[in-house]
Amino acid sequence: MNAPASPVSSAVPRLTSLSHGGGCGCKIAPGVLSQILQQSGAAGLMPPELLVGIETADDAAVYRLNDSQALVATTDFFMPIVDDPYEFGRIAATNALSDVYAMGGRPIMALALVAMPVNQLPLDVIGAILRGGQDTCRAAGIPIAGGHTIDSVEPIYGLVAMGLVHPERVRRNAGARAGDVLVLGKPLGVGVYSAALKKEQLSESHYREMIASTTRLNTPGPLLAELPGVHAITDVTGFGLAGHGLEMARGAAATVQIDWARVPLLPGVAELAAAGFVTGASGRNWAGYGADVRLAEGLPATVQAIATDPQTSGGLLVACAPDSVDEVLAIFAREGFAHAAVIGGVQAGPARLELR
Repeated sequence: MNAPASPVSSAVPRLTSLSHGGGCGCKIAPGVLSQILQQSGAAGLMPPELLVGIETADDAAVYRLNDSQALVATTDFFMPIVDDPYEFGRIAATNALSDVYAMGGRPIMALALVAMPVNQLPLDVIGAILRGGQDTCRAAGIPIAGGHTIDSVEPIYGLVAMGLVHPERVRRNAGARAGDVLVLGKPLGVGVYSAALKKEQLSESHYREMIASTTRLNTPGPLLAELPGVHAITDVTGFGLAGHGLEMARGAAATVQIDWARVPLLPGVAELAAAGFVTGASGRNWAGYGADVRLAEGLPATVQAIATDPQTSGGLLVACAPDSVDEVLAIFAREGFAHAAVIGGVQAGPARLELR
């Protein structure tokens, strides 16, 4: 297998060669992050208007403006996961906007965060990154209204994203209930693909699958939030399905059960993982939260690596009442998410994740 050729001149360094990690695989390991936040006293002032803060590691902050509007605010940025600068910009912007959708919000505007090694990358390459982000925001119907730039040793791009949601339609990662059904919007495996790409061992067809998945905006979010039977939503990103599923379990004080055979995977991911194409972030994720994850006997050896695989611009994970499943799947289908699937449920029990 060979990675697709970069559209940039061979005299220009590959974007992925300029960074020590890529995409959401750059996240600080969950265990380390928890220690940092504990030592920083990050909770600080918590006004009553702040509907969602850092207490459950949710996807975005939510601040009540009035009886019918709340502001959703988030930021996300990372180093390149692909070498094509335009696609890098699209992926980073799609990933940042996902947190607004995951809270049930509709984006209203964004600010660009740009850090680039200006002495190593031509200005047209940097411009292509920004153009990719702008085109994604245009597809979302919002402007990039400003931002900030610095000279950096590694290329970094992302957004501050803001949206609006009705206070009663905010969907947190902590609202799941015993008896709920879990639906996943996108297939897993972006981190595995990125590991293969970095070693120039990703086929062109798999690369196209990667781009299609990571640039698909999670537009079902606000539509799902309108359904009373949808109790919790989060997006699966850097901590993998296991990590974000565990956050949902902890927020609900319940057990999240995932039936691995029902989890959708990107084509060839199981084979690539078995061949050793796994990110370092996968191991760090397991070290950070693996004590609260139960793996059933008989599961394939690759399950741990794929369940902890960091998903850049991953899918929405939805907890809903059983009688809302058909509506949830219909919304995903209407918005173009052909691989959305029921993958498990929530049961009364200790706050942990079980992979069966």
